[in-house]
Amino acid sequence: MFLTFIMSIMIFIISGIVMGLASILSKKATIDREKSSPFECGFDPINSARLPFSLRFFLIAIIFLIFDVEIALILPTVMILNTSNLIWWSLTTFFFIFILLVGLYHEWNQGALDWSS
Repeated sequence: MFLTFIMSIMIFIISGIVMGLASILSKKATIDREKSSPFECGFDPINSARLPFSLRFFLIAIIFLIFDVEIALILPTVMILNTSNLIWWSLTTFFFIFILLVGLYHEWNQGALDWSS
């Protein structure tokens, strides 16, 4: 019990020292107009906010987000391999990957993955 108390006090002291050093070392000496202005996705906030936005960029970002979430859904299937029925696990995983491949083929067929244009 006493050892746990001593260790927790040491952890608080070390973390306090690290946070104090980080606070002291991270201070900026010069204040620049460009650095103090907000940065909003590369758009200059002083000009008009109604600049044309690339729909191509938006489409690629949405496709990336969809496939990224689906990859995050595939990862836990490896963890449940030991506790589930191998046939049902294989069918479910195959069906999920088949849906991903059909979606990828559809996006490729529609030309959404064509980077040259």
